[in-house]
Amino acid sequence: MGDLPSHDAILAELERLVPKVEQAIAGAVSTHDLDQVHATYLGRQDGAITKLRKSIGQVADIPTKKLLGAAINEKWNALEEAFRTRTELLHADEERSRIAGEWIDLTIPEEPLSRGTLHPITEVLNAIRQVFGSLGYRFVEGPEVEYDRYNFTFVNMPPDHPSRDTQDTYFIDDTRLLRTQTSSVQVRAMRVYGAPMSAIVIGRCFRRDNDATHAPIFYQAEGICIDTDISLADLKGTLLYFMQSFFGTDRKIRLRPHHFPFTEPSFEIDISCMRCNGSGCSLCRKSGWIEVLGSGMIHPTVLENGGIDPSRYRGFAFGVGLERMAMLKYNIQHIRHLYENDIRFLTPRRDA
Repeated sequence: MGDLPSHDAILAELERLVPKVEQAIAGAVSTHDLDQVHATYLGRQDGAITKLRKSIGQVADIPTKKLLGAAINEKWNALEEAFRTRTELLHADEERSRIAGEWIDLTIPEEPLSRGTLHPITEVLNAIRQVFGSLGYRFVEGPEVEYDRYNFTFVNMPPDHPSRDTQDTYFIDDTRLLRTQTSSVQVRAMRVYGAPMSAIVIGRCFRRDNDATHAPIFYQAEGICIDTDISLADLKGTLLYFMQSFFGTDRKIRLRPHHFPFTEPSFEIDISCMRCNGSGCSLCRKSGWIEVLGSGMIHPTVLENGGIDPSRYRGFAFGVGLERMAMLKYNIQHIRHLYENDIRFLTPRRDA
C-alpha cells in the first residue's frame, strides 16, 4: 500500500498547478478553449485540482485536513472567478464578431428580382384554353378513375375490340381503370349538354408506356364539336387555326387517312416542319411534315351512346398530347425532361 499524501506534498502540488491554470486561462482565445481548460483542471471527475481536493480525504490528521481544505477552496474559488471573468470577455468578443459578420448595409441597392416563367406544359394548356375559348368552346372535366364503358365501350371499343390491346391500360378492377384517353369524356359531355355543343377536355391520362416520346402519365386535350351542319371542312379549318395560333401563322397542315374506332373517317394531322419550313431536316425526318394529333368525324355509334341523333347531327373530334406540343415548340428531346424538376424550364426563354 502506498504512502498517504502529506500536508506539504499537497500544498506543493497546489502551488505548482495554480500558475499553470492561470496561464491557461489567460491564453484561451475562445470560450471553447476555456471550457477545455476548465475540464482539465477543475472538471468534476478528472480535473487535476479536483483530484488534489479529493486526496485530502486520505489525510489522517483532522486539523491538517481542515487547513488543506481551506487552502484548496481559496485557490479553487479564485480560479473559478478568473474563469468567469475570462468567459465574459471572450463571449463579448465572439458576439461582436458574430454581429460584424451579420451586418447589413441598408444603403446598398437590392439584388434585381429574378422572375421565372410558366412550365411548358402549363403554357400549352393556357394556349389551348385561349384559342378554343375564343372560338366559344366550353371546358369540361371528367374523372381520372373511369368506368370501362366510358373509356372503351361507349366510344365504339366493345370488350372484344382489338384496339383495346394497344391501350396498355392500368385496370383497378373488372369495371374501373385509369383512363387511357380524354375521349372517355365525350359521351359524358354529350349526355350532359346535348347538341349543338362544342367542348374541350384537358386532363391527365395513364398508359403503360415509357420511351422518349411517351410517359405513363401524360396530359391530353380532347376537342369535340357537334351541330347539324358540321363537316370535314370545319375540322380542317379549326385545326389549321389552332396550329397557326400555337406554332405560327406560316404553318400548314395536311390530313392523312388513319383509323380510330370512335371517328369515321379518321385522320392524322401533320404540320409543316417549324425548323426547316417543309424543306426537310432531322426533326421531320426529311419529309417536311411532323405528325401532331389524331382527329376525325365522330362515329354515329358514339353519338348514339351520347344520346344524340346521328341522322340529325354530325360532329368532329380530335385529341392532342400536351407534352407532344411542348416538345415540338421548345425543341425538347425526351419527354421525361418535362418532369425532372429542372429549374431551367422555369427560366424565361428568349421566345417568351
